[in-house]
Amino acid sequence: MTLRPSDVRIYLDYNATTPPLPAVVDAMTRVLAHDFGNASSVHAFGQSAKAVLDDARAQIGTLIGADATDIVFTGGGTEADNLALRGAADALERTGRRQIITTGIEHEAVLNTAKALERRGWTVTCLPVDASGVVSPEALKTAISRDTALVSVMLANNEVGTIQPVAELAAIRKRCNLNIK
Repeated sequence: MTLRPSDVRIYLDYNATTPPLPAVVDAMTRVLAHDFGNASSVHAFGQSAKAVLDDARAQIGTLIGADATDIVFTGGGTEADNLALRGAADALERTGRRQIITTGIEHEAVLNTAKALERRGWTVTCLPVDASGVVSPEALKTAISRDTALVSVMLANNEVGTIQPVAELAAIRKRCNLNIK
């Protein structure tokens, strides 16, 4: 048997999405077939769906050391980025701090949301990256100010795979937050 190029399919976009594990497919098939109710409804179908969601939140909370009530499911990354940035901006707006610091290599969902917030009067500072695509902690130290409300830096870049020093960046942000009142 001779293979033709059209017979061979190779998926090379794992940075965008990956195929789900068989156990996930099995769980989703079961839920879609049996627990498909509106989780906000009071009828049996809805309460069954709510129980599945509550169990999933509890499992994830246990996994990451968070309270289940702090787990929010979104339809995807863009929705999650919007919720995080806009939610933080709305919550922090009353503090008077209106600077967002991010990087120029963030996902478009973050950059577009930052631009939208900029149109609402927020100041957006994009930190540069080095030739390897890594943010310098010194750049954050320079950019941070009394007006900084939020620093948003992705852990792993979805295009080039660089890993950012987020623990060090978070420590800088925390120290500066204590020193800038």
